[in-house]
Amino acid sequence: MASFDIVCQVDFQEVTNAVDQARREIANRYDFKGSNCTIELDSQKGELLITADDEYKMQTVIDILLTRLLKRSVPVKSLVYGKTTPSGKVLKKNIDIQQGLSKEQCKELNLLIKNTKLKVQSQSQGDSVRVTGKKKDDLQQVMQVLKDKDLSFDIQFTNYR
Repeated sequence: MASFDIVCQVDFQEVTNAVDQARREIANRYDFKGSNCTIELDSQKGELLITADDEYKMQTVIDILLTRLLKRSVPVKSLVYGKTTPSGKVLKKNIDIQQGLSKEQCKELNLLIKNTKLKVQSQSQGDSVRVTGKKKDDLQQVMQVLKDKDLSFDIQFTNYR
């Protein structure tokens, strides 16, 4: 039996490097001189905290961060945006970095795999989905179907055997 796992993982070293690059760019940009714009990474919790003076600067900081993340091949679909909250004279926004799939996402993937009508089985295993089948060609077709789908979350394929 051949199998592979569907997971959602982010390399935190690449996220750290992208955040450092974004901080340097914000520090050097003329339109951010004298402003209170920061990006803080809590790698233990897997979240980013962005602070900015106003909504325009908040969006600019997020754009700079997304550009840096994309250049370092970090999937931006794995970012879950929180609400922007005012805190004194500044705005704060939490962005969670998704590690693992939620139960709803696993159910959605299982349903998509079942609808392919291929001879494969899928089952949820905590925060991942294992797909097994007799033919590797069927597994590769499942991978291609999932890649072609425009999912609202990021997926990777691991342990292909």
